[in-house]
Amino acid sequence: MRFSWKKMNCFGRRLRRTAPTRGGSKNELVPSRPPRINGWSWPPHPLQLVGWLAYGYLAVVGFGVHIPLLPRPWSHLAYSVTGVSFVVHLFAHLAALTVDPADGSVRAKRSYSASMPAFDRTKRAHVIQDQHCYLCDVTVGSKVKHCGTCNKCVEGFDHHCKWLNTCVGRRNYRFFFGALVSATVGVFVLVVVILFTFIQHYLNPRSLRTAPQFDTTLGNTTWLVFLPLAPVKTTTAGFLILTFITVMLSAACLLLLCHLLGFHLYLLHKGMSTFDYVRAKRQQEARNRDTKTTCDSKANGSAATSPETSVDCEPALSQSSSFCKFGSKGLLTSRLSDSICTELENFKKSAEKENSFHYGTEIPTENETREISMSVITGWSSDNDDEDRSAGEKPVPVELDPLGSSLPPPDRPEQ
Repeated sequence: MRFSWKKMNCFGRRLRRTAPTRGGSKNELVPSRPPRINGWSWPPHPLQLVGWLAYGYLAVVGFGVHIPLLPRPWSHLAYSVTGVSFVVHLFAHLAALTVDPADGSVRAKRSYSASMPAFDRTKRAHVIQDQHCYLCDVTVGSKVKHCGTCNKCVEGFDHHCKWLNTCVGRRNYRFFFGALVSATVGVFVLVVVILFTFIQHYLNPRSLRTAPQFDTTLGNTTWLVFLPLAPVKTTTAGFLILTFITVMLSAACLLLLCHLLGFHLYLLHKGMSTFDYVRAKRQQEARNRDTKTTCDSKANGSAATSPETSVDCEPALSQSSSFCKFGSKGLLTSRLSDSICTELENFKKSAEKENSFHYGTEIPTENETREISMSVITGWSSDNDDEDRSAGEKPVPVELDPLGSSLPPPDRPEQ
């Protein structure tokens, strides 16, 4: 019994799952679970906890260690810009977490505590068909998508953010974008401040010890942190280690934030959402894959049907014999080449004989060779014309005498 590998190959097929993503077989019912309300719904995502910890660490180290070490004019500016950025980010982040991005018809039902109906894949291929969601059991708009993680229809769906642990849609996108911009600005200022303190520690450490609390410390090996409210002494090694860890963490956060901000600025410029961008990319990849498969199949078919062809490769001619070797095999070209080569060989032999008697005789130049070749061609052409004209006339008989010399025939009397 034969098995077709194409029918058994399940790795080459792309899975276009509908939400929710559970349920491996088409004959199984998708298990139902209650939908998530917002980013505060349990359980929290690990990236959500990582983001909170990074925000707290950068706020404590930035405002408690590095900004107080700046000189008096720059410390106030750093406090203002960084403080405003961190506060705006905090409120925008909390707003994006709290706002429910669900569609209005879903929010009107107020049935988040109840379990969703089971989705039977054998009856319907997609959750939303003809602008009706069969899981939420509501009629939705054209920009609504059912999120498999939140298990609800989201109005103006953009993407499901793991850092916020909720969907980003039309109702909370402005808060998400505000949190992104404020975080980028705050982390950028913090990176500049940390790099300044790190460099000044080696170039001019006295410029960082302008606070009145440093008057009681002796030497430059003792540093104070959490100024001015609760000064804590630390060593130079501890200060440098803390600075290195902070600058590496803030630089990584800045790269991620700049990448995400640039991507969303690009989407705003194009007037599309993240979901539209991902869907367009997948469709383009599918078209490219289909085109490549079609081209490969055509190439394999043409290679199987076309006969084998061989390419004749002539060896390179040597420099010395390049005058007398021609690749063309025509009658006219062969006769021309023989005449030219014969004339050149005779001229070369005569030149060698003259060189043996007269010192300083040179080999004919290229112009002389060209003139000789043209004369040979012209002579051969005139001979060929004579032969053509003679071919049209009748042959004249020739009488031979006994001594072997030819005699013209006697004149015939005119009739």
